[in-house]
This record gives sequence, structure tokens and C-alpha cells, in this order.
Amino acid sequence: MPFPDIDPVAFAIGPVAVHWYGLAYVAGILCGWLYARRLAANDSLWPQNRSPLTAAHLDDFLLWVAVGIVLGGRIGYVLFYDLAAVSQDPLRAFEIWNGGMSFHGGFLGATLAMILFARRNGIPVLSMFDTIAAVVPFGLLFGRIANFINGELWGRISDVPWAVVFPTGGPFSRHPSQLYEAGLEGLLLLAVLAFLVLRLKALKWPGFVAGAFVCGYGLSRIFVEFFREPDAQLGYLAFGWLTMGMVLSLPMVALGVWLMLRARKSAA
Repeated sequence: MPFPDIDPVAFAIGPVAVHWYGLAYVAGILCGWLYARRLAANDSLWPQNRSPLTAAHLDDFLLWVAVGIVLGGRIGYVLFYDLAAVSQDPLRAFEIWNGGMSFHGGFLGATLAMILFARRNGIPVLSMFDTIAAVVPFGLLFGRIANFINGELWGRISDVPWAVVFPTGGPFSRHPSQLYEAGLEGLLLLAVLAFLVLRLKALKWPGFVAGAFVCGYGLSRIFVEFFREPDAQLGYLAFGWLTMGMVLSLPMVALGVWLMLRARKSAA
């Protein structure tokens, strides 16, 4: 099917153009912030029926996590996907239109921001992890939809009925892998984490929700990598199917399983 006629610019105010990608970031942060505030306000969800965070904490954390995601995401992309080109032209590292950002780098940057913020404010680090992990799928959902609107990060060539001919993907029909990721990393993972938090009261086991998110994201990303076109400058790393996204996601699965086991053991 042809690519939908969607303008990457949502609207313009005079010379200022507002892109869907920017709106996706705003929507993801806003939805996550509102949901996190509701979780923090419900003492019954937490150990000893007392929330370790306040609404003021979450308000202050917005700036910290934004800086962590942006810096970590860009540095991660340079190190994981574009190091050869940047070593030839260091200024390329600042050209965010060349490749953008890496989720795994943004994940590391956000993790560092959480650790520093939690220690500065006397918040248990694992509970901080749990809170943010529960809301991250909002950002993944909107971000992947924005990737589709921009016609970027498309999938491999395919003849499935819903394959799309992307403007920048040549004359070939391809998997809309951005939408696969939106469904798995966004909607499905959000629903699973909400069930753990609201029904099973998993926030009472510090570290479990964070582990479930990390493991769930890693598994989702590995699955989608079988349909997503690898980065042109890297291609397949081995076997004709192994990609950098898979390699970076495997440790996440192991870390997530370890966090969940550790949390249940501590709770027991």
C-alpha cells in the first residue's frame, strides 16, 4: 500500500514549524508525568503503604530525565551506530538530523539521571526505577508513531498485505516495523505493567516493575528486529540476521529477569 500522505509538520506558527516528532515527545512526557503522579499519590500501591515520591519530586525530575534522554540518546547513537563516521568528522556528532538518537543510549542516560536524582532526594533507587519504568511505554508509543509519520526506521522488504512503500525506502513494499514497535513496546508493555502495578501491587516489590519493563522491552525489540531494516552503515553483524539492536537488547533481557528474581526474593 502507498505511504499515507501525512505532513511531518503538524502545524506552523509564522516561521516556526511544529513537527509531529516534537509533539510525540511532549505527549509521551506529559502522559507519563500525569500517570506517575497518580501512582505516587496512591499510598496503597507502595511498600508499607507509603509512597516514597511526591508530586513535587516528579515535577522536578522532568528536567533531569529530559537531559538524560537527549544526551544519552545522542551519545549512544554515535557510539553504537555511527562511531566510524564521527571519528572522521567529529562535528557530525552534533548533527542530530544524521541518525538521530538511540533508545539504548537514552535508556542509560535516563537511568543515570534517576540514580542521581533519587540519591539527592532520599528516594529508594529501585522505587524510582519502578515509577519511571511504569510510564516509559507512553513515550515509546508516541515516538514510534512519529517514526512512521516521518517515514523513517522502516522495515525489511515484504509482500504482506499491509506492507508500505515508504518515500525514502525505494520502490519496495516494506514492513511498517515502527507500528509493530508502537504496539509491542508501547501498548502491550504499558498494559502488562499497568496490570502488575494496579492489580498485583508489584510496586511493593522494589525493582520488579523496572525488571519487567527492561525485560519486556528487550524481548519486544529483539522480535521486531527480525522485521526492521538494519542501519545501513552497520547492516547485519552475523548470520545474515543478527543486528546491533538485538545485541544491545539481549543484556536488557538478562538484567530484567535478574531484577524481577531479586525483587521477589527480597519480598519473600
